[in-house]
Formats: sequence, C-alpha cells, structure tokens
Amino acid sequence: QVQLVESGGGLVQTGGSLRLSCAASGYTFSRLSMAWFRQVPGKEREFVAAIRYGDTTTYAAEFVKGRATVSRDNEKSTGYLQMTSVKPEDTAVYYCAANINRPISSNLRFASAYNYWGQGTQVTVST
Repeated sequence: QVQLVESGGGLVQTGGSLRLSCAASGYTFSRLSMAWFRQVPGKEREFVAAIRYGDTTTYAAEFVKGRATVSRDNEKSTGYLQMTSVKPEDTAVYYCAANINRPISSNLRFASAYNYWGQGTQVTVST
C-alpha cells in the first residue's frame, strides 16, 4: 500500500517561494508516477504539476507554468513541488498523488488518474 505524506506548507508572502515535499513509502518510489493537486473550499481539486516514473518530462498547469517545478529524488523516495512568485490565489490545500502506472500525458491532469493520495498540506499566501 502506497503511503504519501506531504510537508512544507505554511504561510508565504506574496512574491515569495515555497517547496513542498511528498515522502512516499510502501512501494518502489522509482516506479511511481507523482503529481500535485490543490483544492480550495467549494471548488474541485485542480491539477498543478506531474512527473511520471521513467520520464524526465514534467507537466504543469498553465496557471503555474514558469512558476512551478516538479521533481523527484528516487534515492530519498520523495517528490517535490517548488513554486516561485506565489500569489494569494495560490492559497489552497496541496495534495500529493501517485500512480503505480504511467498515465498517458493527456490524463495526468485528472484526479481519477491517481490511486493514492496524501493528506494534504495547507499553503497560505499573504497579501
């Protein structure tokens, strides 16, 4: 059973940077496709970025392109989401998700493509 634990959330000032971590266990991390989603109350969970296993290409939503970097350290069994120039609208609970398969790229933005989820970490961007 894959377990995911996010960390790194908190209060960030507008224009600042953040780095979220997602520690995985229960499966060979190098064979997990990883993604980050976020959610605000009353709205659906939305895709932020993803990286498939065995793939150096990363994928990001349009609203974070140029501001977000998704990466992974297979040695540490940890995935990362780094965001710069954060805005108040980036305030949300951020979730790490994983799939033991390699979803096709066009499906990466769908929450249904992932089997496992972390508990989420709150990010609040102050004005």
